[in-house]
Amino acid sequence: MSGIDAIGDVVDGALIARAVEPDHGEAAGKADASLVDGHTHEAACLNCDTVLIGKHCHACGQAAHVHKTIGAFFHDLLHGVFHFEGKIWRTLPALAFRPGRMTREYIDGRRASYVSPIALFLFCVFLMFALVSNIGGSLGDGTNVDVNGSSIKGLEANKAAIKRLEAQRALLVKEGKPTEAIEGEIQGRKSGIAVMEELNNPLEETIAGGGEKTPTGKPRVYSDIPALNSILKHASENPKLALYKLQSNAYKFAWLLIPISVPLLWLLFPFSRRFGLYDHTVFVTYSLAFMMLLVSLLTAMSALWLGALAVGMTFIPPVHIYKHVRYTYALSRFGASWRTAALLIYAGIALTFFLMAIIAMGIE
Repeated sequence: MSGIDAIGDVVDGALIARAVEPDHGEAAGKADASLVDGHTHEAACLNCDTVLIGKHCHACGQAAHVHKTIGAFFHDLLHGVFHFEGKIWRTLPALAFRPGRMTREYIDGRRASYVSPIALFLFCVFLMFALVSNIGGSLGDGTNVDVNGSSIKGLEANKAAIKRLEAQRALLVKEGKPTEAIEGEIQGRKSGIAVMEELNNPLEETIAGGGEKTPTGKPRVYSDIPALNSILKHASENPKLALYKLQSNAYKFAWLLIPISVPLLWLLFPFSRRFGLYDHTVFVTYSLAFMMLLVSLLTAMSALWLGALAVGMTFIPPVHIYKHVRYTYALSRFGASWRTAALLIYAGIALTFFLMAIIAMGIE
């Protein structure tokens, strides 16, 4: 993924998040005669013809005054990407430092100050995968392949190089000069392209004969569960291909983490009349959004210090989960502590189920 692609993914995520995030009564701007040209001054709503009595139509919610300047268009774009109508800058500090209070307030109905859980989740998904793919590296077109002691990179780069080398070979043939060296480089790059195309084909089986064998000659069994054994077998046969499938499909199906995680959280409050599935869903969605933001930040920091991701993901999540679960559910220190330990285990289980589901989608 190129830097431009990464920026595009972040913008896409912000705009999608903005599309699902309501205004919650944010100010729409002044409506007096001092407004510059390009701002309309209607007495009735342009959307439903209802007589206007305020800054927004009380029937359909549309802003009373429509902006028709190119500057206003790009202002709306910037707001959609960076501001979420200003709420993002109130939500992020609250999510980082007082997540339990924010989640509880949102559940209880005090929502005008915060970005909704699903909108924030969508933005964080695109941000994380854009950064991880761009900074952390990726397979496919960005795969490095060694040829004659040198590293070549990328399908398109190698195809372009082959065209250039073939033109040079034609010139050498025309001049009657030897072409053995250039022939070797062409063949090496073609071999590299074949490897990259194999990694890019999610349906291609790369090991003949039915898979790995045990010392007794019998097929290796990874699990007694047939479906799980099939997933593990395919992943072990070609780990690079499995990793590529994860990188290609994980962000598309990241939403699966929510329904996978909610039942596990419910097990910590079984048959509770005070806390229902809605409470758990809001908690899980905000928690996942924070973890994705954390991975994004630590991935960026890892460009300067390689240990940032490992150290940060070891110490920060337990502290955040403790504060989040304690103040969302009004728990004692002991109650929050053992639930934090359980949630760390559940997080590993949910992530395992998610990764296996993504790999399974690629082998069907």
